[in-house]
Amino acid sequence: MQKKMTAAILAGGPGSRMKGVVKPNLIIGDKTILSKTLDVLKGIFNEIIIVTNTPEHFIRYKGCLITSDHYKGKGPVGGIHASLKAATGDAVFIFAGDMPFLSRELILKQSALFSELDCEILSPRIGSSIEPLHSVYRRSVLRLLEEYLESSESYAVRDFFLERDVRYMDLGDEMREIFTNINFPSDIPQIERILKKRESQNI
Repeated sequence: MQKKMTAAILAGGPGSRMKGVVKPNLIIGDKTILSKTLDVLKGIFNEIIIVTNTPEHFIRYKGCLITSDHYKGKGPVGGIHASLKAATGDAVFIFAGDMPFLSRELILKQSALFSELDCEILSPRIGSSIEPLHSVYRRSVLRLLEEYLESSESYAVRDFFLERDVRYMDLGDEMREIFTNINFPSDIPQIERILKKRESQNI
């Protein structure tokens, strides 16, 4: 159990690209994506936060703190800020709410590595591709993130990374599937194919 690290899931709300569907509540296999995420996170973290601007869609998920963005319309960086603001842990492990294939083993390894390092942010990296929404953020960056939100013309998480002490956990290409997410309805059949493959391999 991570006593000083909070988990936060950026659940968002109905997306225009998803025709109003709330992605974390999509059923993949026999469970919603958010249920799958909580199954992985419970037992690792003693505090789990769901960040959403439509909390009415998530009241079914018990044992989680639900909070909303303080900076509206800023995308994921606004959700990261809300997570850091609400958390009681020294650091927050931020997850996108539409990743159905999270790995408990990788989360434990990344959490342990962050505890060993003296850095502000730890993010996975595969080649040149980074995963800001599978990253650990020290809560001490909260004030700096507020300054960024209030002064920057860009709200990209990657641009905020350029100003901070970020370390990277380099992974092989075989790990890429863990970070699969859903952007459009047309992505769902591919997600279901991956699920069937993983189930047949007992992953």
